[in-house]
Amino acid sequence: MQFSEELFLQNLSHWLNEDIGAGDFSSLASIDNTAIGHSTMLLKANGVIAGIKIAQLVLNHVDPNIIFKPFVKDGEYCESGRVLAEASGSIQSLLKAERLMLNLVQHLSGIATQTKMFVDEVKGTNCKILDTRKTTPGLRDLEKWAVFIGGGENHRMGLYDMIMLKDNHVDSAGGITSAVNKTRDFLQANNQDLKIEVETRNMSEVREALELKVDRIMLDNFTPEGCKVACALINNEVETEASGGINIHNVKEYALSGVNYISVGALTHSVNALDISFKTKLRA
Repeated sequence: MQFSEELFLQNLSHWLNEDIGAGDFSSLASIDNTAIGHSTMLLKANGVIAGIKIAQLVLNHVDPNIIFKPFVKDGEYCESGRVLAEASGSIQSLLKAERLMLNLVQHLSGIATQTKMFVDEVKGTNCKILDTRKTTPGLRDLEKWAVFIGGGENHRMGLYDMIMLKDNHVDSAGGITSAVNKTRDFLQANNQDLKIEVETRNMSEVREALELKVDRIMLDNFTPEGCKVACALINNEVETEASGGINIHNVKEYALSGVNYISVGALTHSVNALDISFKTKLRA
């Protein structure tokens, strides 16, 4: 997945206005508007960096005259104590941009770091780690980009690019067969070519979905042993995805069950931000 600079810039002015409002009165009141400073972005925990380009975009949007020097690249794993970048320019501008810049870089780097942990756990298997739609409203593109930076793969971007018939769809449609048949009729009538994934809750539903020859079967809240049994039945006729109750401690066991994909909502919905500081001093 590529980072969309155009989309980012569309949101940037709104995000800055949310923080700055009528003005950064703390800086305006205490710092001379001619003061020039030097800032250092310092990593204070081990992790994967995601957002160096974003940091530059934020700083230069606030003040095009700020000089930004990155020392690492997005996707690079760095250890605590590494200087990630330096910036110099108007101190008022540096401080005005600081919080938004750090909020984004810390959050996205946290996602990339957590994703790498999951990806590393399943190395040596044929299983891939997927994200979900459990993202922060307004930040989905950035959060899914951070998953990609961390070595994961993106599931559908929204409700529009893949059919996923979950339990609520199945129950509301009168069962898996009814839901799939109605979906295929809809896709044909509307000239849509989308893959169909069906969430299953037990082996009976797995058999039903398999007979319908859908594109992917989700094994929801199955145990690793249950996934192994289901994968043996499916026998690679369709793609398989495990989801629900999967964490860093059991993800490898699920991967060894034979599933093609494991989707993990925790990559985005409950991640810890990577600790990064941005210290500014008056340039002598």
